[in-house]
Amino acid sequence: MKRTSIGGQGVLEGVMMRSPETTAIAVRRECGEIVTQKEETKSLSARYKILGIPIIRGVVNFVEMLVSGVKTITDAAKMYDPEDEELEPSKTEKAIAEKTGKSPMDVAIFFAVIIAVVVAVGLFFILPNLITGWITPYVDSAFGKNLIDGVIRVGMFLVYLFAISNMKDIRRLFGYHGAEHKVINCFEHDMPLDVEHARQNTRLHPRCGTSFLLIVMIISILLFTLLGWSDSWLIRIGLRLAMLPVVAGVSYEILKLVAKYDNKFTMALRKPGMALQYLTTREPDDGMIEVALVSFLAAEGNMTDEEIAALAEKYGHKIDGSPVEKGECAADTQEAVLETNE
Repeated sequence: MKRTSIGGQGVLEGVMMRSPETTAIAVRRECGEIVTQKEETKSLSARYKILGIPIIRGVVNFVEMLVSGVKTITDAAKMYDPEDEELEPSKTEKAIAEKTGKSPMDVAIFFAVIIAVVVAVGLFFILPNLITGWITPYVDSAFGKNLIDGVIRVGMFLVYLFAISNMKDIRRLFGYHGAEHKVINCFEHDMPLDVEHARQNTRLHPRCGTSFLLIVMIISILLFTLLGWSDSWLIRIGLRLAMLPVVAGVSYEILKLVAKYDNKFTMALRKPGMALQYLTTREPDDGMIEVALVSFLAAEGNMTDEEIAALAEKYGHKIDGSPVEKGECAADTQEAVLETNE
């Protein structure tokens, strides 16, 4: 089986695919047409050798994943509804942009990433640690307290995933996530890249970000044990925050290693993360797979912009399967024409 470095994520009625050189987004608008956006990108770890060192590259990848994820979600929402005023940067963000010389959208993305990190760290690291401190006053073992802390953390993570997986809009998002995996699996199994063959593949993938997050949770238990257990919650949390980059770096290397080799040992290590993907993916319909195919082929770079536009037009139809009606989509948006961000 061949491997590809292309990965992606589900977005609002669409899929983002990212290769080492290109990030592509394909979105099916309410009127049925598939609009696409392509941007040339290159990881910092590929541009600077020192950032490509094992462990360090994992930290870089994690940060890039956060920034790219927020930007992709914003771009996809704009592609779906270009007239949505809620996506415009606030007055504060515009004022900061004017003072710093950055674009308003860059400032908005920066604050969105900061908020996402604060919420994630607060919910899955600080809160479990505080709860553990409250319920384990008579546990003398530092290892025992760290183990309980880790179990609470993983438990809260699973409850969170289960809760959001039952939301209607998130279920569709997870359907596009499943479509992304099916198309990548189709390519890696050297099958023709079309809906029929992609549909035959599993919606699970060993390199999925869900697996990465689970590995982060498990590795954090092991590494945090080395820190002991201070009676001061500020010291405990401070040490854990300082250790997070190491946790992310080690987890990334483990994920790459486990996904690279196919043997009984690595397949056993994959199972928990793959099982968790049953929560974060859904079986996609053919329309979702079509969007994922357009995004993958745009990111792969072996087709011209005109060929991608033609494929997007071919797959254009409403979610219920009815055809796109001419002139129904807003006049100021592309009609299945590839946009390239310079």
